[in-house]
Amino acid sequence: MVAYIAFEGGEGSGKSTQAARLAERLDAVLTREPGGTELGGRLRSILLDADGFSLGSRAEALMMAADRAQHLDEVIGPALAAGRHVVSDRSAYSSLAYQGVGRGLGVDEIRALNDWATDDRWPDLVVLLDVSFSAASSRLERGLDRIERAGDAFHRLVAEAFTSLAAREPDRWLVVDGSGTIEEVERRLWAGLEPRLDSLALSRGGAQ
Repeated sequence: MVAYIAFEGGEGSGKSTQAARLAERLDAVLTREPGGTELGGRLRSILLDADGFSLGSRAEALMMAADRAQHLDEVIGPALAAGRHVVSDRSAYSSLAYQGVGRGLGVDEIRALNDWATDDRWPDLVVLLDVSFSAASSRLERGLDRIERAGDAFHRLVAEAFTSLAAREPDRWLVVDGSGTIEEVERRLWAGLEPRLDSLALSRGGAQ
C-alpha cells in the first residue's frame, strides 16, 4: 500500500521540517506545493515574490491550480504508480484555506477548481500541525514572502479554515500538537499516523 500524505498548516507551523522527517522515515518522495516541478518553481517565484507586481486573488488561485495540475502529472501520480509513498508540503487543501477562505473566493468554488485540476485526486491522509498563532509568528524570522505579508487578519482566517476542514473530514485528517521540540512533535505525529497507515492498508485490501 502506498499513500499520498500532505502536511498542512499556517506559516511557521513547522510542516516543512516534519514533512521531510516523515519522508525519510517512509523512504517516500518528498515534494511541495507550489514548486514541486520546473513549472511549479517558476510559478512559485511569482506567487511568493514580496516585491513583485500586483497579483489578484483569482489569478493567484488559478496559478496555484496550474502548479497543482502539473505536480500531479509529473511527480505525485508517477511516484504512486511506481509504488512509492509521497509526502507533500501542502496540497489542494491549502487553496481551500488560503484562497477559498483567506481571499474570500469561496471554499466550494476553489474545491471545484481543484477537483478539475487534480482530476479529483486529493491526499489520502492530511497532517495538520496545530500551533498557536503567536508561536507560529515568532518562528518567521527571515524575510517574509508575499503571502506571509498578508497580515494577521488573513492568517487567522486561514488557521480557522484549516481547523474547520479537519473537523469536516476526521477520517482523512490527523491534527497534531505542533508545540515543543522537533523531536517531540515527530513522536506525536508518528504515534497518530502509524495506525492511520495500517488502517488505510487494510481498507485497500493489503499492500499494493
